[in-house]
Amino acid sequence: MNILVTGAKGFVGKNLICNLRNIQEGKNRTRPNLKIDSIFEYDIDSTQEELDTYCANCGFVFNLAGVNRPKDEREFMQGNFGFASTLLDTLKKHGNKCPVMLASSIQATLIGRYGQSDYGKSKLAGEELFFQYSRETGAPVLVYRFPNLFGKWCRPNYNSAVATFCNNIANDLPIQVNDRATELELLYIDDLVEEMLDALGGNAHHCFYEGLNPAFQENGPYCAVPTTHKTTLGEIVDLLETFKAQPQTLQMPEIPNNSFAKKLYSTYLSYLPREAVAFPLKMNVDERGSFTELLKTASCGQFSVNISKPGITKGEHWHNTKWEFFMVVSGHGLIQERKIGSDEVMEFEVSGDKIEAVHMLPGYTHNIINLSETENLVTVMWANEQFDPNHPDTFFEKVVQ
Repeated sequence: MNILVTGAKGFVGKNLICNLRNIQEGKNRTRPNLKIDSIFEYDIDSTQEELDTYCANCGFVFNLAGVNRPKDEREFMQGNFGFASTLLDTLKKHGNKCPVMLASSIQATLIGRYGQSDYGKSKLAGEELFFQYSRETGAPVLVYRFPNLFGKWCRPNYNSAVATFCNNIANDLPIQVNDRATELELLYIDDLVEEMLDALGGNAHHCFYEGLNPAFQENGPYCAVPTTHKTTLGEIVDLLETFKAQPQTLQMPEIPNNSFAKKLYSTYLSYLPREAVAFPLKMNVDERGSFTELLKTASCGQFSVNISKPGITKGEHWHNTKWEFFMVVSGHGLIQERKIGSDEVMEFEVSGDKIEAVHMLPGYTHNIINLSETENLVTVMWANEQFDPNHPDTFFEKVVQ
């Protein structure tokens, strides 16, 4: 199948085309039924001759072209209605009745604060044009009304508050929040791309609208992405400040699967300047080697890395409640554990050549010995709780007495 993407250089266009190429080149094998031949990329600097060729040969159209921030509001109608008309006329000229997707906006409802939106009016005119085209030609049309979009490669200081906040906070620039309680409905770019790939495979999610909200129904005239997120400006800023502080606190916030926080964190990271991509960690160094905390979590403990010099023994202590995993990733060592009050010692020979996880059991004093005379022993450690210097739950006692 040949696919035409208009607005190919825009935020959505770039993300969609990269994912279409992944399928085309066999890098993404999660959609084995999608066979993509050519991807036709059309944007403002393309020619009418190119559009003619593309419309004559495409099997699906993603119409993402549009105007968001014109110098003159009259440009809304030309950019959002005028080009849609040109596109559909060109398809009709070539008798091409392939499916056509339209990227519209929730502002096209003209409800509430959108009631006097020239942008919304231009989008609504484009929708009506598409529906009329479908009635005249029988070609399938997929009209999507998008809420606010966010994700990697979105242009800051343009039409996305999330992109602006991510960019400014990542780059130590000021932000302005007039009302922290302002609520936004947000659609993440990867969720949008997945829906567009669903649509390409004939599995678009159809709906009709009850005010601003889609009601999903198989024969609905509109289409919508099933997953969006509602949050406030204040919540967005608070999360971003937490993300920014992570290199200092080492604290990783809760980012459950498919959560807004997870998607916002990925978006924020895409705006980091080069000097913030890498950051130093505090190494606690002595004659035995070093110990460095890597990552902390609110509910799942912390990760650290321990480096022991040749012949060195570390540990020789026990915990009441805390427990750990020791995972040797380089070198050759011996882990010993003894239950408090017992003489029996358990021993585990460990090596970076055969990585395994060894439990440090509560109520067992334990150590780790570097058996090499020449190489450092590198151990990744996970503890079920963050270290609290006021309540360390750590008590010295030799394993072998």
